[in-house]
Amino acid sequence: MKTDTNSESRTDIFKGKISKNIVETVAKVIFVIFAFVAVAAVISITVYMFIKGLPALGEVGVAEILFGTVWEPTAAEPHYGIFYVILTSIVGTAMAIIIGVPVGILTAVFLAEVAPAKLVKVVKPAVELLAGIPSIIYGLLGLMILNPLMYKLEKIIFAGSKTHQFTGGSNLISAVLVLAVMILPTVINISESSIRAVPKHYKAASLAMGATHIQTIFKVILPAAKSGIMTAIVLGIGRAIGEAMAITLVAGSAVNIPLPFNSVRFLTTAIVSEMSYSADTHRRVLFTIGLVLFVFIMIINLVLNRMLKKGVKENE
Repeated sequence: MKTDTNSESRTDIFKGKISKNIVETVAKVIFVIFAFVAVAAVISITVYMFIKGLPALGEVGVAEILFGTVWEPTAAEPHYGIFYVILTSIVGTAMAIIIGVPVGILTAVFLAEVAPAKLVKVVKPAVELLAGIPSIIYGLLGLMILNPLMYKLEKIIFAGSKTHQFTGGSNLISAVLVLAVMILPTVINISESSIRAVPKHYKAASLAMGATHIQTIFKVILPAAKSGIMTAIVLGIGRAIGEAMAITLVAGSAVNIPLPFNSVRFLTTAIVSEMSYSADTHRRVLFTIGLVLFVFIMIINLVLNRMLKKGVKENE
């Protein structure tokens, strides 16, 4: 009886090992397939954008498209200059980050280190709700609330001006403020998680050495959470530079120098506003704008990721 029992137990163990090996093998195959799909998707998108975006550069000219300042694709003698559009995307995104990132980080610090628990239970769901609001709603709110306020300010500043072209409040400032609000949930949530992940003994050691709470936050906790905060900034930049629908409603969609009270057009809105009726060279140039935006985002991500890795190495 004992011999039979031992043989059965060995058989069960052997079958269990076989089943575990099968499960692990299947899991590895699934992981490899998913990884391959992700890489293939990135490669296919990259190849497609270059195939569609490069012909217009050869047809119209690199200098004419990238450094031209006149955008008249439907004129008798068409011009396809997108320099002001590129400049608007750079300036608008930078201004939104300058406004949104400090507000987001300080809000994260408040939620993680300063606010009482009851207040956190109220503020945190509100922040998460901001993340779930569709971008078109931000655009509508900006159109109905922000643009009229900007128009009143514009009339006060440029009262009596004979050269200023009034925009009705659809200008760069409106676009920047909408973008700054839209990136807040991303920056706040990721930054707060990073701050809460800092080991508690860092704070305890700093306070034990005589540092105040505020000094501990800015001298110890934030530097320790720097990698997570940088990730939040990278994702915030991606959200800002890739936004189209909300900006279409509040920016005016005119190709101008990116001055605060000028109606402007971003790279994303240039594609959205004209793709439906474009044809031939005009359509190919819009794909070139998409390629420029794609390369622009890739460069930003590479630079920020390198900065992030460098910061992690310095902390180590």
